Amino acid sequence: MSPSHRTLFPAARSGLLSPHVLALAGVLGLSATVARAQDEPTTTLKEVTVRSAQDVQTLPAPAAGGQVAKGAGLGLLGNRDVMDAPFNITSYTQQVIADQQSATVAAVLENDPSVRFTTNAGHAYENYTIRGLEVNSSDVSLNGLYGMAPDGHIPTEMLERVEVLKGPGALLNGMAPGGAVGGVVNVVTKRPTADDRTQLTTSFATGSQFGVHADVSRRFGEERRLGIRVNGSMASGETDVDDQKRRKRLGALAMDYQGDRWTLGLDAYSYRSTIANGSPLMVGFATVGHMVAAPDASLNQFRGMQAEQQSDGVMLRGTAELNDAWSVYGSLGWAEHEYTGMLNGTRGILQKDGHTLNTQTYNQYGYTKNLTGDVGVRGKFRTGAVAHELVLSMNQLRQEGGRGLNAKGGVPSASYVSDLYAPSDKVVFSSEATAYKQEKDNVITSYAVADTLNMLDGKLAVTAGLRLQQVEQKMAGYDAQATTPMLGIVAKPWGGHLSLYANYIEGLSAGTTVAAGYANAGETLKPYQTKQMEAGVKWQNAGLTHTFSLFQISKPSAISVTRVGDTLPTLVDDGEQRNRGAEWTVSGKLASAWTLLGGVAYTQAKQTKTQGGSKDGLDMYGVPRWTANLGADYAVAAVPGLAVSGRMVYTGTQWVNSSNTIQAPSWTRFDAGVRYATRMGGKPVTLRANLQNLFDRQYWAGAFADNFMTVGAPRTLRLSATVDF
Repeated sequence: MSPSHRTLFPAARSGLLSPHVLALAGVLGLSATVARAQDEPTTTLKEVTVRSAQDVQTLPAPAAGGQVAKGAGLGLLGNRDVMDAPFNITSYTQQVIADQQSATVAAVLENDPSVRFTTNAGHAYENYTIRGLEVNSSDVSLNGLYGMAPDGHIPTEMLERVEVLKGPGALLNGMAPGGAVGGVVNVVTKRPTADDRTQLTTSFATGSQFGVHADVSRRFGEERRLGIRVNGSMASGETDVDDQKRRKRLGALAMDYQGDRWTLGLDAYSYRSTIANGSPLMVGFATVGHMVAAPDASLNQFRGMQAEQQSDGVMLRGTAELNDAWSVYGSLGWAEHEYTGMLNGTRGILQKDGHTLNTQTYNQYGYTKNLTGDVGVRGKFRTGAVAHELVLSMNQLRQEGGRGLNAKGGVPSASYVSDLYAPSDKVVFSSEATAYKQEKDNVITSYAVADTLNMLDGKLAVTAGLRLQQVEQKMAGYDAQATTPMLGIVAKPWGGHLSLYANYIEGLSAGTTVAAGYANAGETLKPYQTKQMEAGVKWQNAGLTHTFSLFQISKPSAISVTRVGDTLPTLVDDGEQRNRGAEWTVSGKLASAWTLLGGVAYTQAKQTKTQGGSKDGLDMYGVPRWTANLGADYAVAAVPGLAVSGRMVYTGTQWVNSSNTIQAPSWTRFDAGVRYATRMGGKPVTLRANLQNLFDRQYWAGAFADNFMTVGAPRTLRLSATVDF
């Protein structure tokens, strides 16, 4: 942080949640445990089943191969087995995170064919699309609550699962604060384990990025009911962008107490990320008007740029079983995020000669404070031959935020000239932010009810639900509400290995407050309701799980219309984007040695209702028709403990702009990996090496905005060694 900035987080600065303090707590706790073990006599303990609870359920077990889980969280509905969920869901496990050395959530999502990225790898913010619709980093939930995840990008050292639900999820999770409707990404933090764990990982990445990560878990008490788990990590050094440096520090604490019919858990984290002397590049094509060859992604266009992000969060959660059929649950979370520097000013406008860049930098400063919680009751009962699973829930997110302005009121720097293929080292910087103003004071509240009716001896399940969503944006004078329904059906006419499913569900985004210059200036449009219809088949056979999906998503937007007799146009919510598609995903074990993960997706994203009909029927920019992510892992029988892996990532041609006049070419990237599990000095050791972009291909990865493209990451090597003590 710049010394001129008054911190918004005095508690974090004083060390209350600092990464170093959380890591030190784990070391001290471990030392105390070892000392007691040496001094105390052995006692016979009462047998107790220790479980780590997510709501009232344990996390679904890993599926065959261990890379994904057998089920995932569905928000309001709790954890569901993949075969019982009327949605396309995937839950990536800690095993695949470790084996692929995925440092952030975005890296984990590179296994999914329906996910593509709108910001570069290594950017301060990780934003993406699911089924062709945007999902920003601020729309990722942590343990089911929005606003709690670290800002910008989420480190994986503190995570047990990364869960992805494709399509809108307003009934399941409520409205995302950023209005994302393409899908729901929920990350689940690590819990205290039933058995003691002490694990140390050292790592290296291309450039000179060195890191260390400690993961320690213990249980205490005669019946081991109290659990504590600490994760601490640090990494620093140069990155795969020339001379750019990055530093990351994370401290995460998880605690739980297991009562006879109740559980109580606490999660806390503190995360700091600093980028120095550079940033990845996003290129504007509006002026040049045609596609050019992608540059070397390791070129540094922004030498001297600095940026810092910090996030702190605490969450308390609990469940209580009232009897064998009914339970109550609740969570309460607080998080604060702050950023400063040139995080987003990484754009250059390509000129008509096809290589000159007109560039500006943006010095930013901002903060967000979130207070969030949910409470609910679950119950099981029967009405005749029908078994019910009923849930009632209420959640609320209170969000305050603002941005800093520089001496010129937030204006970017003067424009300077660089070259796409030979960057200038004479970067012009915007003046530093000196004060901030509040821009956001929002309250997002919802009430929901859902019931799953199980019939015909488990061969048919119907889930119906309704959520009343209230959105208040005090700074904008916005206050609106909407009701969103959901209907899901799962049929298993031929047994549990084959599921037929269908759903109708909606997504919500806050409506627009009409600005000056329109006949209805000052009016608040009602929340936008995105609607999805989906049907599919899930098939489990020979250790593999296949999901085949067909979907249509209609997303409304605001457009301007001129009515007879009016001198000014009127802003209305009659615009629409319609995405139709098909997906196939596969995961699991093929024979004893092969593990597969990935799939293929086809997405047709059309602009169906546009301003004056000028773009009706055109494709949406940044949404390729064909995408594929196919990975395989092979255990070498001749060398016990040795495994090799490979992955292909394919992205088809995509439009650079909404006018469909510039098209980016398709690209294919190959990744490779190897790991070796052995014992050294009597301790289990796992050595891993992963190479991304094996052939160092240069390509345009995805669309950041209309007429803007991002550059794909260069070849990157990651090495690590993990020791279990």
